[in-house]
Amino acid sequence: MRKGYIQVYTGNGKGKTTAALGLAFRAAGAGLKVFIGQFVKKKVCSEHRALARFADLITVKQYGTGFLSGESPPEAAVRAAMRGIREVRDLMVKGGHDVIILDELSVALHYKLLTLDSVIGIIDAKPPHVELVITGRYANDEVIKRADLVTEMSQIKHYYQANVKARKGIEY
Repeated sequence: MRKGYIQVYTGNGKGKTTAALGLAFRAAGAGLKVFIGQFVKKKVCSEHRALARFADLITVKQYGTGFLSGESPPEAAVRAAMRGIREVRDLMVKGGHDVIILDELSVALHYKLLTLDSVIGIIDAKPPHVELVITGRYANDEVIKRADLVTEMSQIKHYYQANVKARKGIEY
């Protein structure tokens, strides 16, 4: 790629991570190298087994301790996210990847696992040819300003409201 852009997938609707994974598969199909850093998440799900089939082109690493709620994040979650942001920055600057997806980065920022400066630092360090994708609810206004493409997923109706539990292969 000659020029990489910054994409943000946000909103309260389902599909942010799924959209980013679709982009990862499309990029791999074109022979591009992809790195997916998952913030907050720590559970291995069905998508990880599918992504493993493309291990020569897609790398996934998790930087999370699991679900977050409340005002004060656990110290272990902060340490994991900070380690992740440093690793991703080093990896991005070294080169070798065409697409970098930072899944749930907006959530990590919202819950103060990361500072705004650390996230802006990643955006500013992006080499011109790298496509950078940031997902998660609560996208920060400053991140949105710096993005080239912002998509908001809005929830109109969701079967969770009818007490449907997460289903293997669909939600995880």
